Amino acid sequence: MTLEALGTARLRMLVEGAAAVAGQTDLDALLEVTVTTAMELTGARYGALGVVGDHGLLSRFVHHGLPDDAAQAIGNPPEGHGVLGLITRSGTAYRLNRISDHPDSYGFPDHHPKMETFLGVPVRAGESIFGNLYLTDKQGGFTDDDQSLVEALALLVGSAINSLRLQVRLRRVAVAEDRERIARDIHDAIIQDLFVVGLSLQGSALGIPDEELKMSLLQNAARLDESIASLRRFIFDLHRPAADERDLRIEIEDLVLRLSDPYDAVVQLSINGAFAAVPGHIIDDALQIVRESVSNALRHSGSDNVQVAVRESADAIGITVTDSGDGFDLESTALGLGLANLTSRAERSGGSLRIETAPGDGTEVHARIPYD
Repeated sequence: MTLEALGTARLRMLVEGAAAVAGQTDLDALLEVTVTTAMELTGARYGALGVVGDHGLLSRFVHHGLPDDAAQAIGNPPEGHGVLGLITRSGTAYRLNRISDHPDSYGFPDHHPKMETFLGVPVRAGESIFGNLYLTDKQGGFTDDDQSLVEALALLVGSAINSLRLQVRLRRVAVAEDRERIARDIHDAIIQDLFVVGLSLQGSALGIPDEELKMSLLQNAARLDESIASLRRFIFDLHRPAADERDLRIEIEDLVLRLSDPYDAVVQLSINGAFAAVPGHIIDDALQIVRESVSNALRHSGSDNVQVAVRESADAIGITVTDSGDGFDLESTALGLGLANLTSRAERSGGSLRIETAPGDGTEVHARIPYD
């Protein structure tokens, strides 16, 4: 089925949806619009877009159609196993009249609504698969037309994602170049002049017999030295990433990858939220909690699988680190594992930390870091 064979009304819907996608300047908003547009194009009851992470599993999962309380009852979002992973593994679209009939179908988790019909389409950004677009429960099943529309939408979304990535890189380059120029101008045009003036004052003071005047010149030279030191600190800060350039999602992904690299255990990361303009001190707190919790699980639990979930609510960041390892007696060994430091850090930020564990039952660390 080709787009030319589609009716005028559906083509108009695709054009309008493409305009909505292309008009987004934020990745999270783009993903949300993509899902809702695909649902409108096909009449699907449920829709989702799973972003594929470094290990081929889903690192983010944006969904619509499922009420918030139902999503919370289900628990962690899917990771991309079973039918959901077919698209990533094959790189092609899948259309099923009944999900449960497929040999790769797994049973749905508790509290998950029953879903029958399924359409999954890969979203490519360049040569690689960025994510998968999932649609379920269209009455009467998905058609060739539906698949053509969603595949066309996926192509447009991939182009929009590449465009956003390029814009981000260009902005960072522009900011970096601007900082380099300012730092260079301060050093060449100001610090060097102040340094010369300071040396001149010190040299002049040595030949003056008037002790009071000599002390005044030397004090002014000292003040210039202090100004030079302040300007050098300012230059150093210019070379640091600005707070609004830090990306919580990227820093956590990088941290988890580095922590897990020396171990055989699989660390699965799930991140859901916009995390727009997160203050630097909150990013630091979140990173430290993830670092300590994951490190403890990898070094002490004996588990071959560690799950890290980072979620954003309206007023806080939630972090859960789970392992299915040995567990421990919380009363007698928590301090030895450094978990007291986690509790202290969470409380200093106005948040909270809870540890659930028992010998043989694994460990769960739940942390909450408020934005205020």
